Amino acid sequence: MALLREIRAKARQILPPVLAVCVMGYFAYHSIQGERGYLALLRVEKDLAQARATEARLLAERTLLERDVNLLRLDGLDTDLLGERARMLLNYGLEDEYTILRETPDR
Repeated sequence: MALLREIRAKARQILPPVLAVCVMGYFAYHSIQGERGYLALLRVEKDLAQARATEARLLAERTLLERDVNLLRLDGLDTDLLGERARMLLNYGLEDEYTILRETPDR
C-alpha cells in the first residue's frame, strides 16, 4: 500500500511537466509541418515567385501584342506588318522571297 502511495505521489509530480512538454511538442510540430506552418509558407513563397515570373512573361507578351494591334489599326496602318501577317496566315509568299521557318517566333 505504501508503494502505491509513493507511485501516486511521484506521478503527481511528474505529470504536469510531461503534459507541458507534450503540448509544447504538439505546437512545435504544427508550427513547422502544419497546414499554416513554416514549410507551407515556403511553398506559398515559391508559388508566388513562379506566379510573378509568369506575370512578367505574360506582360511582355501582351505589350508586344498591343504594339502589333496598334500597328494594324486603320489610323496608323503599317503595310509591312499587314503583308507579313497576311503571308503568315494565308501561307502565301512571293516568288522572290525566301521563307525561314522557326520553332518559336522572336519579336
